[in-house]
Amino acid sequence: MHYPARSLLFALDAETAHRAAISALRIWGAAGTPLAPGIERDARLSQRIAGIGFSSPVGLAAGLDKNAEAIPGLFALGFGSVEVGTLTPRAQPGNPRPRLFRLAADEAVINRMGFNNDGLDAALARIAKLPRRRGALGINVGANKEAVAADKAVEDYVHGVTHAAPHADYLTINVSSPNTPGLRDLQSRPAIDELLAACDSARRLADGNARPLFLKIAPDLEAKAIESVASAAIDHHVDALIVSNTTLSRPESLRDSHAGEAGGLSGKPLAPLARSALRDARAATGGQLPLISAGGIDSGAEAYARIRAGASLVQVYSALVYHGTALPRRIARELSALLRRDGFANIADAVGVDA
Repeated sequence: MHYPARSLLFALDAETAHRAAISALRIWGAAGTPLAPGIERDARLSQRIAGIGFSSPVGLAAGLDKNAEAIPGLFALGFGSVEVGTLTPRAQPGNPRPRLFRLAADEAVINRMGFNNDGLDAALARIAKLPRRRGALGINVGANKEAVAADKAVEDYVHGVTHAAPHADYLTINVSSPNTPGLRDLQSRPAIDELLAACDSARRLADGNARPLFLKIAPDLEAKAIESVASAAIDHHVDALIVSNTTLSRPESLRDSHAGEAGGLSGKPLAPLARSALRDARAATGGQLPLISAGGIDSGAEAYARIRAGASLVQVYSALVYHGTALPRRIARELSALLRRDGFANIADAVGVDA
């Protein structure tokens, strides 16, 4: 069954609908989220990862609220965490439109946005004005296109981490977007060692504490490459891996007329590849490093399968397009029921039981 606003949003092109949704959430949040249901605190779903308390394992992936405009409204939907960005040191327009496509027949999305954002400073100014948050806030940082081209990406990441650290509960290093030429090359060694070493130093706060650092990797990496990235992450004190971003591959099952568009594919067809990358990451880390699974998660059952495969948390984004804003609460309810059915007192007890 379709959610009430779907017909209206689907009458607009994908990027216009995206902007309309962000605007609505921003206005709703500024008004104090009237009529929002109370936040359901289920102790079964609460856990601590990297020293951060997560009231729900269901988080919002980066990419929806690039510019940190709608954080209160997004938390009011029931997310345990909200990740904003990707933010670059300098504002950039991204790639030419059209650059965002719904594949409605496949419950998928293709994007080639290209890190379009207002710049780090504009987003941090919005975050600094926020009232007390309802969950964990992640800030996802990247490099400007010209910096990657000039082999100066590390400088951009260090700038992002340094300036965002005081405002975030955790920081995410995004080296896995397929829409900035050369960015994914940073996942190979020794490039990833140089980057993570610099970011590990940059995340130190004025009081001497270090902000948790997460690393987001691509689903297109082979198992050996995931093993190499995971090893680098452990060596440089990364606190969690987000597995994974969009894919450049195109499953043969795709039916929509937009399937041939260039860019990263997300949504339901990404699920098998995301599951495989998660299994490889779990094997590579042996449980030493918390994993966050993203890609094709649209139900409590799918989230539960990822948790049993080794994920401590999950993130959603594209499924919201097809299932609406009730999705995070629904996944949390379904997860709780599955944990209760299988006799787990806490979600942490289910992490990796099938690994």
